[in-house]
Amino acid sequence: MTDQLSGLKLQALSSISQIMDEALDLERTLADLLRILSEHLSMKRGAITLFDPDSGRLAITASHGLTPEERKRGVYALDEGVTGRVFQTAKPYVAPDIRKEPLFLDKTGARKLEKDQIAFIGVPILHHGAPIGVLNVDRLFDNSVDFEEDLGFLSVVATLISQFLSLNEKVRAREEALVRENVSLRSQLSRERRGPYIVGRSLAMKEVERQIEKVAPTRATVLLLGESGVGKTLIARIIHDLSERKKYAFVKVNCASIPENLLESELFGYERGAFTGAVDSKPGRFEDAHRGSIFLDEIGELPVGTQSKLLRVLQEKEFERLGGNRTRKVDVRIITATNKNLSHLSEIGSFRQDLYYRLNVFPLLVPPLRERKEDIPILLNHFLEKVAYDYGRTLSYTSEAFDFLARYDWPGNVREMENMIERLVIMAETDRIEAPLLRSLVDDRQPEPQKLIATVESRGASLKDIERNEIIASLRRNSWIRYKAAKELGLTERQMGYRAMKLGLDSLIAAERAALRAKTPRSPFPKDQL
Repeated sequence: MTDQLSGLKLQALSSISQIMDEALDLERTLADLLRILSEHLSMKRGAITLFDPDSGRLAITASHGLTPEERKRGVYALDEGVTGRVFQTAKPYVAPDIRKEPLFLDKTGARKLEKDQIAFIGVPILHHGAPIGVLNVDRLFDNSVDFEEDLGFLSVVATLISQFLSLNEKVRAREEALVRENVSLRSQLSRERRGPYIVGRSLAMKEVERQIEKVAPTRATVLLLGESGVGKTLIARIIHDLSERKKYAFVKVNCASIPENLLESELFGYERGAFTGAVDSKPGRFEDAHRGSIFLDEIGELPVGTQSKLLRVLQEKEFERLGGNRTRKVDVRIITATNKNLSHLSEIGSFRQDLYYRLNVFPLLVPPLRERKEDIPILLNHFLEKVAYDYGRTLSYTSEAFDFLARYDWPGNVREMENMIERLVIMAETDRIEAPLLRSLVDDRQPEPQKLIATVESRGASLKDIERNEIIASLRRNSWIRYKAAKELGLTERQMGYRAMKLGLDSLIAAERAALRAKTPRSPFPKDQL
């Protein structure tokens, strides 16, 4: 009997050593270990329960003989049941008959239908003398074998598990270090090859870079926050390029530039015959971005009806095309951006709260230029070099011109700067950019000061009040549709977005649009397609 028992132990240990030497998948390997104990010995059920530092509880990580539902129920407080007792005392525990053991809780429910006597054994899994988990099994050997044999053998197995967990943790840490190093190298190569990268050395932008390097290798949804023109699109592209999805598509969609009744079909596609004029089926932008990334800019403008479909994509990775009933699966990383306060919009009902929480997994705030003045000189030289290269010219600033640009407030942020530098390169008649040319361009972008002062004095109102009233009047005339009001006022959509945020109009616009939607039944199709 002793020789037979020793042979069973050796066979089990040999098989366990092989799988632990070959596999790096933690849960699968631990499950295989328990399966070997069942095949070579007399164990009917077994579980490896590890301490979860996030919850502060013990949870079953791998099991044999338990259903998925039973395994999910296997969560214990540190002082709960046999498992908690073994963990806290760091000593083995034997329950010869679980029916007579008050500490045995059967939280999994796996043994409630058993009529025969069941012996239950738990041994601690120790790392440097401290418990990190518990190995629990029903009897390993038949009743003719002493419990000490079970305990001795399980203690050896628990030691192997501890070594494997330690090795797995080292491998995981090494992989994370390699991923971080890989991201850093990709960022460096991007700079050297004139690819997309962040220009700026302020503490604020260094923090943005640090956050990008942390989130880029993951699958997390990213919400980019900041004013118009700060470079959110560029950052979304960098996140994509530094991820494992780089070789697949990066699809950009501006939710504010597409009419509401077309946005759903643009994002999710449509089937033939879905509406008049739909002569062929067409995939949407989510399908175009399969296995890659999709960047949804101005996400705060997304209609409420479309928000529910986006929420489903985030939760289930599935959707149906417009006019179709076939469910399509898609693997897409979603990056969004807004210059609005989505939290406030969700509170007043203009943006789904559950969608906001799903988008806000990793918020990343991009500061405006006025909050990182030290980056302005670097950006001025960067854009001059870039644009001059594109136009085949060699230009430089006079000291007066450079000082003027460095002091300028840049309300349109980086986008305004890049556009202005391009215009300067085109208009400069010599190889030096001088201050008079700059002042003429800046004056072209600003209201005429004397006329505005006269208007303000005559009306007794502030300049800010006049601007606010004009924008509200235009929005009201255009049913609170931002891009139409911008066109009427001669502004770009982004300029309108910046002014609305600066004047605190976002909440008013959202509320007025919500009121209009509540009063007016809307068709999902354009009027000319009905």
